[in-house]
Amino acid sequence: MLRQFVNTRDIEAGTDAFVDEVACSHWLNEHGLLDREDPVGPDDLARVHLVRETIRGALLANHDGAEVPADLRDVLNEGIRDARLNVMISADGWTMRPETTGVARALGELLAAMLKAMAEGTWERLKVCGNEDCRWAFYDRSPGRARKWCSMGLCGNRAKQQTWRRSQTEGDLAR
Repeated sequence: MLRQFVNTRDIEAGTDAFVDEVACSHWLNEHGLLDREDPVGPDDLARVHLVRETIRGALLANHDGAEVPADLRDVLNEGIRDARLNVMISADGWTMRPETTGVARALGELLAAMLKAMAEGTWERLKVCGNEDCRWAFYDRSPGRARKWCSMGLCGNRAKQQTWRRSQTEGDLAR
């Protein structure tokens, strides 16, 4: 769900599933995160955009095993507080549920999924493409967790071509 949420904005194509309040409400509702009667206002839309891009930034930190930057952690912690996340023990283990409604609850559900991924050890495998023109979220299934691009055939190939071109240009300048 986190990957789908981050990928609602396609940087390369210049599209955004959250282009307005109605589109945002539709997506959140379609994914079971928002009740039909809960409105999405302009402030809510701005908050959804902020949390989505903050999660994208946190996924970028996963490339090098770096810490999530403090300013991003602040945004995520604020979302957790706004959602009033509560941990409950159930027969199947533990669950986290937001104790609020509306968009704060929807974002709380996404942040709960993020925290659960951290607890389960799968968070580090969720990354965004190393190509700054792409930044598509993907799950790194490689054994060494070393994947850098959403697709080796697309972004990986582009990066390797750029590196090769630079080396050729530098070689021409050295002659």
